[in-house]
Amino acid sequence: MYEEARQPDPVVYIPGPLSSFYAEDGTIPLTLTMEKNPVNNRTKRPFAPGCCIALLVLVLAVSAVLAAPASAQGPAAANSTVQAQPAVAYLGVYVVDFRRFSVEEGTVDTSFYLNIRSDTNLSLNDFELMNGQISSVSVTADTPGEKNYRIYAVLSTDPDLRRFPFDNHTLPIIFEPKTLDEKQLVIAVDRNQTGIYAGADMPGWELSGASQEVTNQSYAPDEAPYSRAVFSFAIVRDTASTFLKFFLPIGLIVLVSLASLTMKVTSRLGLNASMFLAAVLIHWRISDANPMVAYATFLDLFMIITYATLVMVLVSGILILVYNEQKDDARVNLVSRWSLRLIPAASAVMYALLFLSLLKW
Repeated sequence: MYEEARQPDPVVYIPGPLSSFYAEDGTIPLTLTMEKNPVNNRTKRPFAPGCCIALLVLVLAVSAVLAAPASAQGPAAANSTVQAQPAVAYLGVYVVDFRRFSVEEGTVDTSFYLNIRSDTNLSLNDFELMNGQISSVSVTADTPGEKNYRIYAVLSTDPDLRRFPFDNHTLPIIFEPKTLDEKQLVIAVDRNQTGIYAGADMPGWELSGASQEVTNQSYAPDEAPYSRAVFSFAIVRDTASTFLKFFLPIGLIVLVSLASLTMKVTSRLGLNASMFLAAVLIHWRISDANPMVAYATFLDLFMIITYATLVMVLVSGILILVYNEQKDDARVNLVSRWSLRLIPAASAVMYALLFLSLLKW
């Protein structure tokens, strides 16, 4: 009555490739599936090659992202390391002559050769003369690594007149970069190109030595210092001119005044007064050639002792004049005798102490 129900084709789990189970007529006799038990089949399925490739690409991408900052910072770090090393400029100064040194103005005219040697093709335009004004420049050599200039300039200096007229001074030539601090440019002295011409001469002065040094100078507390090359040349006043211009006329005045102590006549008073005025005029003439300073020079102290000596002689002459008018010969002889003994001795001691003090200056 009822038709027997059709049974479904059996489902069989066949491992391995499906091609081996095709029939000769190309049909598949059975309904095959690779998954009878899905859970177990998942665990047994081999790892797909596409997943390996995707995972490898992901790892390479992450590595590239992490390595990018380091590779980007590498050249910058290398450049910063290179920039941290400042360039070096070798400067040499060879002085040809000094002329017209004015103690009153603190200036001196000079001509010299400036040699600049560097690996960065620096020139005179990159440097500044810090203590003077360049009058004229001529280029004598110009190569990428070395340049040489003939320079005429007016230098300024701060004269020290404490030992005047036995004074000595230092004439510096100071060069400094215009814009590059010592983090960017460092100056070194080229001693092979530095010196002074043996025939250099300055009337009234003698060259006594030369020195070079490299220092740095800051212009603000939070600013990097600038490298600075200082070429110093020492001069002293000529001994012969010092004696003839200063001490010879003053010495003659003092000797004439002291010699008048042997005179007991009243006419010596006029002689002493004229010697005193002559000493004042000489002192004024010498001091007029020097700048106003806030200290006493050696010549000032020397003239103070000279004035003291002349005043003592003048006072003794006044006393003799007074006692002569009183006809008091005893007191005239007493003043003359003690003046002749004390005034020259006191004057000699004061002069000796003053000249000994030069050893401490």
